[in-house]
Amino acid sequence: MRILMVNPNTTASMTEKAAVAARAIAATGTEIIAVTSRMGPVSIEGHYDGALAIPGLLMELKERQGVGYDAAIIACFDDTGLDAARTIADVPVLGLCESAVATAGFLAQRFTVVTTLERSRVLIDNLVRRYGMGGRAKVRASDIPVLELENEASGAIGKLRAEIERALSEDGAEAIVLGCAGMTDLARDLQEIYGVPVVDGVAAAVKQAEALVSLGLSTSKRGSYASPVPKPFTGAMSSFAPMRTAS
Repeated sequence: MRILMVNPNTTASMTEKAAVAARAIAATGTEIIAVTSRMGPVSIEGHYDGALAIPGLLMELKERQGVGYDAAIIACFDDTGLDAARTIADVPVLGLCESAVATAGFLAQRFTVVTTLERSRVLIDNLVRRYGMGGRAKVRASDIPVLELENEASGAIGKLRAEIERALSEDGAEAIVLGCAGMTDLARDLQEIYGVPVVDGVAAAVKQAEALVSLGLSTSKRGSYASPVPKPFTGAMSSFAPMRTAS
């Protein structure tokens, strides 16, 4: 089984961090193909960054269809471009947020997602509600710029731990979801420290991708995720125009 994992931001070190976590949890025989978007923002923090990251993400998904992959994972907790990706791929495509909150829902009645900045908190809170978990989950921001997770001297881990402790004491959280792909390497240690399930979206997405492929299931192409209608695109977006397939 081959799983393509695309980091929709352009920071290769974050891709590598997610790849290490994915390979550590993947089953024997599962190959993780980790790639970094070649255009867009260095980190995704809010709606503007997310919108401009989508073309690079879609380019990676389209260009690598020729070499073949059985499922794809978008390695950003904002589920950047997830709906668009599902329309162009003929394999299952998973987002970290959807995978993580679904997994947390199996483990706890109440859980808290701890993410980075306030602008990301609002976006993720909307996603959690969309995924049907708004009544069971709270989303907290730890005031950490994404790239500070790459800097051990930034104090980011202390901020993250402080927000987790507030979630446990104030929210009644029974589990914690780490709301950023850049936190993926912290899940095991935090679970040992706090004694509650700590869900990492990368690991959750890998195991769910493996399950869908093993079950022979993929995204429905009827209705909302049907392939894009062929039509011309103009200007800088012309290379993204959907092509008519041979009948």
